[in-house]
Amino acid sequence: MKQYIVDAFTNKPFSGNPAAVCVMDKWPDENFMMKMAMENNLSETAFIVKEKEGYRLRWFTPGTEVELCGHATLASSFVILNYYEPKNNSVKFNTLSGVLTVNRNGNFYEMDFPTYELQEIPVTDDMEKAFGFRPIKAVLGLDLVCVFENEEQVRTMTPDQNLLTKIEGRIQNATSRGRETDCVSRSFCPKLSVPEDPVCGSAHCQIADYWSKELGKKIIHAYQASKRGGYLRCEMKGNGRITISGEAALVAISEIFVTA
Repeated sequence: MKQYIVDAFTNKPFSGNPAAVCVMDKWPDENFMMKMAMENNLSETAFIVKEKEGYRLRWFTPGTEVELCGHATLASSFVILNYYEPKNNSVKFNTLSGVLTVNRNGNFYEMDFPTYELQEIPVTDDMEKAFGFRPIKAVLGLDLVCVFENEEQVRTMTPDQNLLTKIEGRIQNATSRGRETDCVSRSFCPKLSVPEDPVCGSAHCQIADYWSKELGKKIIHAYQASKRGGYLRCEMKGNGRITISGEAALVAISEIFVTA
């Protein structure tokens, strides 16, 4: 099978968030996919099989299968629309989060994702200890989103990974208002064996939703301030849906010789 390495939410290789995309004729067993994800050691490896209507898409971190991943969906759509269906500008993926449609608009790939209800929860001493700064607010949806006083705190924090595993949320997101974008964030995922996700698309289903309400804006321009960094354009569509858009850059195409 072929495997593609694609950097998502960037137009330059070696920035944004790298994802491995494996395109297959049929499904291997889950143990094989888990081992491939561990071998790649990226925050996500995507596995794709063509079906009668669209494609089946699954995502694996080095530690587990996840129900939603933004950057690997963007990378997967980049691969399908450039190497398998180049005449098309839209692709549908059947996933654990339902049917996800991605549209190509110039160099951008627009992903139609769900949003999640956000419930404010108390800020705790454990959060402060884990992040190194005390959040001014915390909300919980699919993941935990901690809001901080300023951008510098988000950019300079060095969270304690062991303490992060003890607080609520599959992924712990740190966010604040940005100087040049609407918001700046970072995503830490020790419970998924990903210490820091370079640019997390699925996290922005919550981060962008939060800032959209706070700022009274339908469109949120976001920057994820990891070492690699990446930009996301997020548009609230209503009815529990959001469009998250970004660019992608191909890094490598390889042939996997190991069989399931």
